[in-house]
Order: sequence, then structure tokens, then C-alpha cells
Amino acid sequence: EAKIVESGGGLVQAGGSLRLSCAASGFTFDRYAVGWFRQAPGKEREGVACITIRDSSTQYMDSVKDRFTISTDSAKNTVYLQMDSLKPEDTAVYHCAVDPFCYGVESIPDFGSWGQGSQVTVSS
Repeated sequence: EAKIVESGGGLVQAGGSLRLSCAASGFTFDRYAVGWFRQAPGKEREGVACITIRDSSTQYMDSVKDRFTISTDSAKNTVYLQMDSLKPEDTAVYHCAVDPFCYGVESIPDFGSWGQGSQVTVSS
């Protein structure tokens, strides 16, 4: 059974860091694009970052450029989202999602498969 599981969320003060992990079981990421989207209470889902595993190309939403980094460890079949200089407005449930291609971060919430999500809370 194919499954995506996120981990690494939590509570952090503004300016702090967290690293989210997205692990796949039952399939490998190497033929896909993997992205993260988030959803805060009362707000729509927004795409945060994606990586195309075939060529390691990445895309980011403007508000997280220079603060977040998406990367992959193929040996562990895991994708990471390193989040630095966190702000209260980054508070949301973060979901990992998988699709054959990433046509811009706006497309990430429409990816075909995604995990249950991990809560990230940034206090001011």
C-alpha cells in the first residue's frame, strides 16, 4: 500500500527553526515531484515548495524564499522541508503531496496524493 507520512512539526518561537520530513512507503519518490502545502484555520490551502526528484529542481512561494529549503534523501526515500526564521504567519498544518510534475507552487494543493499533515505553530 502506498503511503505518505509527515513528521517533525511542533511549537517554536518566532525566529526559530523546524524540519519537516515526508517519508514514502510502498513506492519511491524518484519518478515524481514532491511538494508541501499548508492550510491555516479559516484560510485556503497554499503551496509552499516543491522539488522534482528527477532533476532536483525546486520552486518556492515568495514569502518563504530564503527561509525554507526543500531537499531529498533518495537513500531514505524522504523529502525534507527545512524551515528557518519562522514567523507566526507560518502557523498551519503542513501536508506533503506527490504528483508526476510540479507546475508551480500554486498546483501543489491539487497534487494527487498527500499525507495527513503535521502541525506547525509559531509563537510571537
